[in-house]
This record gives sequence, structure tokens and C-alpha cells, in this order.
Amino acid sequence: MRAIVEASERGELGAQVSVVISPKDETPAVQWARDRGVQVAIVEPDADEAERLLAAIKGSDLLCLAGFLRLLPREVLTRYYKPILNIHPALLPKYGGKGMYGMHVHEAVLAAGEQESGVTVHLVTENYDDGEIVSQVRCPVCPGETAETLAARVLELEHTAYPQAIRKVLNG
Repeated sequence: MRAIVEASERGELGAQVSVVISPKDETPAVQWARDRGVQVAIVEPDADEAERLLAAIKGSDLLCLAGFLRLLPREVLTRYYKPILNIHPALLPKYGGKGMYGMHVHEAVLAAGEQESGVTVHLVTENYDDGEIVSQVRCPVCPGETAETLAARVLELEHTAYPQAIRKVLNG
């Protein structure tokens, strides 16, 4: 989220971040966004979540998920007619799906003996990590790599890959 907001502020996206949405009010990301003057909407996961999400994103041209570990409500997918992006810390289709997030992904990559990892930005569907791939950025898995060192290197890639994918989608 920070990388996207900062890229927008630098004029690299050709777009502005209109709102940061979080399920909780008391998070470092929410406070950081507020400190930057970005509008924040708190949308807790409950029976009215879809309607409140749709209200929060009304008028936006793109929805970018970052750290969103649940499926979007079906109503959002069927009523929001613009692209919805998500970023995944691995090269999909490998190491995606329910439960494959954070360190779980990096541990699985290392356990499988992969020679490379990276990030994938994809369109969101009703299934976890299943949408069309917009872009992938790869990095080698280094000898002696740990899940923590791989996670740190992949996170660096995420900070450049997501803004690049956003530009690609917004520019057609």
C-alpha cells in the first residue's frame, strides 16, 4: 500500500490513490495513510461488507488489494466492473491458493527446492490467486536462502512490480 501511495505521489502511476480500505482502524498502515492525507475507510468483514466496500470504491477506476487474505465478497466481483488487482509473493500458479500467504509461501518455495521465486500481480476472481496474470517479476533463490531472506528480497520486488502493473492496467 505504501509503495502504491508513494508511486502515486511521485506521479509514476498517472493516477491518485482515492482511498485506503482496512478491516481495522488501529493499524500502522491506516495511521500511515492518514498521516499522508489519504482518505481511509474502515470496512469490517460482516454481513454488510460488500455494500460498504462498493460504497468506498465508488468512482474509482481500479481496486488494488495488498495484504488482503480473504476472498472478496461475490457482490463486489459482480457489481464492480473495473479491474481488481492483487499481488502474490510467488510465481503463480505455483504456491497460490487458500493459506498460501506470507512466510508459508516462501517456506514452500524453499522446501520444493525451487531455483527462482518472485512476485505475481494478477486479476482477482472468486478463487484465491486464480486470475489472469498481469505481470511477474522473478528473482533467483540464493544458496543458503532462508524464508526470511527470501521474503525480504521478494518484498523489495513487490514495491516496484505492483506500481508497474498498475500503470500497465491503467494504460490498457
